[in-house]
Amino acid sequence: MKSLLGEIMEQPEALERLITEGYAEIQAVADIIRTHDVRYILIAARGSSDNAATYAKYLMGALQRLPVALAAPSLHTVYHAPPRLDGALVIAISQSGMSPDIVTVVQDARTQGALTLAITNALDSRLAQASEYVIDLRAGQEHSVAATKTYTAELLALALLVVAWAGDGRRLAQILALPQAVNAALSQHELIAQRAERYRYMTHCAVIARGYNYATAYEIALKLKEMTYSEANPYSSADFMHGPIAVVQPGFPVLAVAPSGPMSPNMMQLLHEVKQREAELIVISDQDAPLELAQTPLRLPVAVEEWLSPITAIIPGQLLAYYLALAKGVNPEQPRGLRKVTETH
Repeated sequence: MKSLLGEIMEQPEALERLITEGYAEIQAVADIIRTHDVRYILIAARGSSDNAATYAKYLMGALQRLPVALAAPSLHTVYHAPPRLDGALVIAISQSGMSPDIVTVVQDARTQGALTLAITNALDSRLAQASEYVIDLRAGQEHSVAATKTYTAELLALALLVVAWAGDGRRLAQILALPQAVNAALSQHELIAQRAERYRYMTHCAVIARGYNYATAYEIALKLKEMTYSEANPYSSADFMHGPIAVVQPGFPVLAVAPSGPMSPNMMQLLHEVKQREAELIVISDQDAPLELAQTPLRLPVAVEEWLSPITAIIPGQLLAYYLALAKGVNPEQPRGLRKVTETH
């Protein structure tokens, strides 16, 4: 059985495979979507896939200029009151495709005549069978409980879908450079292993980002909870300033995701604010200015466009969680109380 670290290191290969083998399939789905009068997008997901859905909320909102909502599956499964889905493209994102509540959202959408699309790593799953159209992540079997290569594959699938939908060759060219950028981020793994030792006794922290990387803050926080049992709370930098910043005192750990892009000035303002409060700063960035403020800088060796940066920025977060678990004496391969496939209703 492959190890968690092995699956983390497989990500460039998995992303390259999705681009080379999957883009024609994604283009075909995009061609079908263009024949429909899509007025808004509803996305159903759980766990890491829900964080991918948060990325899609920014991605599709910005590049397709469509309203994007995240589904409330309990409206379908518990209250039996599904919303009206006229004009919706309903996208379900799930690595395993097995959670009944996500499947039910798709089934209700199809009953109403809505266009449905599953993004999954399991073509034989209930979700794939329930959806009208399917995008195969092609990530290969993921044995570890913590999602890593399937998460970045979900992000890439969403990016490819939006680019194909828009017929944007310039952005497609930017995507093609991603596997190399992810590989460069992975090359920092030994350095991150050393720096993780500093946080052996960390029990809580804030994880902060904004914009496209709001999803990254949530995914890093989830990985820290799953693997290290730390109370990691994710925030938008704007939301953090509206109250939660009060928890920051000398030595309080703040992990910030601050790549270059339009959100950079906002993140710099936040970093200066928590630095004044003597926070312990861990910063993921491709820029010198935010990294210089950090006690623990985690550099992204290759800069990518901000709309794609969640695919590279998550890599140091995955590695930090993995090596911090080892430093704490926790087995990241077997998180307590968790299993690979979680079925919720």
